Amino acid sequence: MLEFTRDLWPFYVGIVLCGLVTSAATISVPFVIGRAADLVVGIASAGGTGPNVVRTAVWLGAALLASQVLSTLAGNVGGYLGDVMSARMRASLSQRYYDRLLALPQRYFDSELTGTIISRLNRSITAVTDFVKMFSNTFFSMLVTTAAVLAISAWYFWPLAVLLAVMFPLYFWLTTLTSARWQRLETRKNADIDEASGRFAEVVGQVRVVRSFVREHSELGRFTDRFDRTIDTTRHQSRHWHRMDVLRGGVLDLIFFAGYVLVFARTAQGLFSIGDMVVLVQLMNMARQPVSMLSYVVDSGQRAITGSVDYVAVMDRPVVREPLAICAKSAAPATEATGGSMIRFEQVRFGYAERDVLQEVSFDVSAGERVALVSESGGGKTTLVNLLLALYDLRGGRIDVAGRDIATLSAEELRRDVGVVFQDASLFSGTIRENISYGRPNATDAELVQAANRAHAHDFIMALPDGYDALIGERGLKLSGGQKQRIAVARALLKDAPILVLDEATSALDTKSERLVQAGLDELMHGRTSLIIAHRLSTIAGVDRIVTLRGGRVQEIGTPAELAASDGIYAELLSLQNSDDDNAQRRLRDRFAVRA
Repeated sequence: MLEFTRDLWPFYVGIVLCGLVTSAATISVPFVIGRAADLVVGIASAGGTGPNVVRTAVWLGAALLASQVLSTLAGNVGGYLGDVMSARMRASLSQRYYDRLLALPQRYFDSELTGTIISRLNRSITAVTDFVKMFSNTFFSMLVTTAAVLAISAWYFWPLAVLLAVMFPLYFWLTTLTSARWQRLETRKNADIDEASGRFAEVVGQVRVVRSFVREHSELGRFTDRFDRTIDTTRHQSRHWHRMDVLRGGVLDLIFFAGYVLVFARTAQGLFSIGDMVVLVQLMNMARQPVSMLSYVVDSGQRAITGSVDYVAVMDRPVVREPLAICAKSAAPATEATGGSMIRFEQVRFGYAERDVLQEVSFDVSAGERVALVSESGGGKTTLVNLLLALYDLRGGRIDVAGRDIATLSAEELRRDVGVVFQDASLFSGTIRENISYGRPNATDAELVQAANRAHAHDFIMALPDGYDALIGERGLKLSGGQKQRIAVARALLKDAPILVLDEATSALDTKSERLVQAGLDELMHGRTSLIIAHRLSTIAGVDRIVTLRGGRVQEIGTPAELAASDGIYAELLSLQNSDDDNAQRRLRDRFAVRA
């Protein structure tokens, strides 16, 4: 973590210096009080008289005042530096984590809940920043105080210094005895909190489904159960910690008891003056603070260790592409490659688990060509789109875009040249303007309106109270399905990428909305290289070529007319479409997810 935030070293140095000044001012107090004690005893022995008594008393009081003021100022300056350092550290660690998340392979997000990812980030950064702030504020001052106490005690009476020296490692050893069990319990507690947080975010995002199926009480019960488990874990964790704290405290009290006996006995024997006794007692009391703080440092360190495990695990994960935020170069837009192929799949093999879902898939798409992918449900159509976008790593083969192997391209280089319209419009909360311009933030208002017009979205946008500045809610929940999809089409139009991917872009729409969206898609596909996953035979029939997949392999490639005369999947689809049998229509929908 220090490596990630090494640019904060001036804050670390400033906090350490303030801690050292605070320790020095604190250590001076026993000597001033000891000198005052000797002075008072001497004056009392002389019958309350003596030269310059008042002036000496004023100087001693001024010395105490100066040390307190210096300690207060240094402590507050260090506190200010610690607060700013914590804020900057939180920002730096959060940005690094976010940057790495954006570069992780899609597999990571397939197996993690959004709320869990956020919970881990918050916990990790809170634990680490709290520890670093506490460590920098206390550790070096503890070292200075400890060294000073041992040195001064050795100067006065070496057995006392030996006794105090034994105390520190003994107390630290007793503290670390709790570490292994404490961390196991903390890990278990974190897992329960992460699961509860992940489910919480999921339920909030799907609250309409939860209410529709009257599952509020069961979801609350599930959430409550997880936090009840954290309470039980905390009971075991706290009982263990405080049981050991009693043992540590008892050992500490015995050591201080022996130290006080030594000091009092030597004073009574006349070997120490009253002032010496005051100095040593005060120093022993000062030694109690760092040794007690040691347990809090260890406790905070344990929280930082267990809390940062998930953070470090994410940062250590290999990325598919260079992180977008630090992508150094940008290539020229994709142009037609040699031989006319804009997209080429060559012996592509891939699987989500051990079994391959795609095997030796090879086909190409010429510049400006419209190619449809057809298969049974789960046949690998969407997987091919994910591979084209480099969301997953290939197990074999290669994919070329404009003659370049996508494995050699950065994420920015590849995806800038591909426009996508998904089945789910995938809009963000915010305004319509922000969503349409998402792929091209520097677009002018005229360009934005032109894209909306071509997507047949401008009229309904202008009918909204705030037009293009209307807020659409999370995932665009204030818009209808057709409206959201037309916004997605306008977004792709404005991006103006040379390659277009349509992943069942109209499958969830009613007939009227589909007609409007399809008109926008036709405008979008004009002059572009298009890869289409369609759910309507009428859409498939209008493409230049069809690639059919069966069993994870390419079965046929040809024009709609050529494949209609074959015995493949497309011919079967046409046969089912022309049948009046209800079972045939049901098979068309269920097996192929296709409508006439």
